[in-house]
Amino acid sequence: MSGESVGIDELLERVREGLDRIGPQEAYDAAEAGALLVDIRYAALRERDGLIPGALVVERNELEWRLDPQGSHRAPEATSHDLQVVVICNEGYASSLAAASLRQLGLHRATDLDGGFQAWRAAGLPVAP
Repeated sequence: MSGESVGIDELLERVREGLDRIGPQEAYDAAEAGALLVDIRYAALRERDGLIPGALVVERNELEWRLDPQGSHRAPEATSHDLQVVVICNEGYASSLAAASLRQLGLHRATDLDGGFQAWRAAGLPVAP
């Protein structure tokens, strides 16, 4: 991705090649095993559809600052570059780009939820109002 121009579809495809995307049940199981679920959906979607219990809510524009284990603005949950992070957006598009950005910060286990929050809800997994 040096100086060449690519469309968003190609960029998304390239980014996803470097991620081990997971499905809703895998994300649930990962959270049970200590992974950090991070919800980057904007407030209107969270208010409309609800929240994943236990997920850390971080606005997309703050994500890197909040999850950088070395950052002065990090969330208390951002304890290590070895932390497994599962980024969740509404349908699983923006989360792929966000997870790739976290990997560039050294969070080598960052990935995203394939299908996003909508897939989580469709799988019948817990949602809080």
